[in-house]
Amino acid sequence: MAGQGAMCPMTALQTRARLAMSLSQPCLFRDAVLLILTPFIKRTASCARHEISCFCRQLPGADPYHAWSAGSGCGWYRIASHARDAANDRVRHGRNCWGGVMNEDRDVVIVGGGAAGLMCGRVAGQRGRSVLILDHAKRAAEKIRISGGGRCNFTNIHSSPGAFLSGNRHFCKSAFSRYTQDDFVQLVTRHQIAFHEKKLGQLFCDDSAQQIIDMLVGECEKAGAELRLNTAVTDIQKTAGGFAVRTAAHTITCQSLVIASGGLSIPKIGASRFGYDVAKQFGLPVTAVKPALVPLTFQDEFLQRCRALSGLSVDAEVRYGKTVFREGLLFTHRGLSGPSILQISSYWDEGQALEIDLLPDIDVTTMLKARKSETPRQDVLTALADCLPRRLAADILDELSVSGRLADLPDKLLARTGQRINHWQVSPSGTEGYRTAEVTLGGVDVNALSSRTMEAKTQPGLFFIGEVVDVTGHLGGYNFQWAWSSGFVAGDAA
Repeated sequence: MAGQGAMCPMTALQTRARLAMSLSQPCLFRDAVLLILTPFIKRTASCARHEISCFCRQLPGADPYHAWSAGSGCGWYRIASHARDAANDRVRHGRNCWGGVMNEDRDVVIVGGGAAGLMCGRVAGQRGRSVLILDHAKRAAEKIRISGGGRCNFTNIHSSPGAFLSGNRHFCKSAFSRYTQDDFVQLVTRHQIAFHEKKLGQLFCDDSAQQIIDMLVGECEKAGAELRLNTAVTDIQKTAGGFAVRTAAHTITCQSLVIASGGLSIPKIGASRFGYDVAKQFGLPVTAVKPALVPLTFQDEFLQRCRALSGLSVDAEVRYGKTVFREGLLFTHRGLSGPSILQISSYWDEGQALEIDLLPDIDVTTMLKARKSETPRQDVLTALADCLPRRLAADILDELSVSGRLADLPDKLLARTGQRINHWQVSPSGTEGYRTAEVTLGGVDVNALSSRTMEAKTQPGLFFIGEVVDVTGHLGGYNFQWAWSSGFVAGDAA
């Protein structure tokens, strides 16, 4: 017990602490305050422990646990260690705080921890830049994780500017010339990730898409780029030296800000308009956007026929205007899907018709007439079932009200059947929307960006990469290649 008239030890403690707090930034010297406390906190009296804890709660970001633990023999060491580590971390990243909000300073802040953002962070970190990658999700690169049936179609060996849609078809040439599909394949090979070509140049992991995520996250860690998950950006403001990015607990200032937040496709993994809103905030135009690489939907009798054929697939050629894709076509309970339909959906305009050739290697009219001459007693269904799935052939003949032996059918009716199969006209009512779309068509206008760096022409230090930009690739690994290439050039400049 203190003698009468003597200053209470805890009062002296608080006086010394408050003096230290007044010397400089509160958050930096909070840890110095805790060090000043250590000679006093060996006291075991419960009142002393209580006063220390209450006082520490008044310090921004202080941890009362250390104060409550001070009575134990090693409590002072835990406080000293905590103070030392926290102070070193703040010096390293330029952190300080006031009123409970942490302030940080980085060279580069990247909003979006997906394919493009991780590639950008890796490259910027390798240049010695202080990099922070922010993502609101619990896990990094969710779109990589679910892609390719969980095996990630990470690029295409045939990737070239001609496989991309954009308001300026020449825009992506510079990025693709600086970071090619071969460059990414070399990175994957260096990490000993086994892969294979499935078809049409599409490269998939043999094992799991998680290997690509682990590779990119590991590359970022190696380059010193920090990935911070569960962190949503609430505000962005321009500053004299760059930008101020606000989250619930931090304000991060940076010289370069990279928006890699993706588009609107697959909202269940957190897709939003964030990137488009940032572009508009800083005066950059955004083109019209719509779901792309998405199944097409139909109504009424056509939909009923699709449902009856659900699960059936054929090799087909799908045409819209001068654009043609030949790949698999799948009947679903909502309409039509499969690679050929997903591909054409990026070009299709609502309200317009598509033409589908269900037997692109066969002139059906000529074939039926030849069969009529050679085997006149053959049933028309049997003749078609030699070329098409029997269930589909039967549905087509039912729709046309055609049946019987070939010899009994006039050539005009055979020609009508051939026309229906080789030049099938369909009018979709719409698409399945962003829920199932693989990508978003449209985005930040490429004419407002530098093709060499992805930097906004009117906002130095502001970059847009990946799906948020108006560059959309074909199905088959092309869009991941755009993420790698755009992320690389931005990381090399930010």
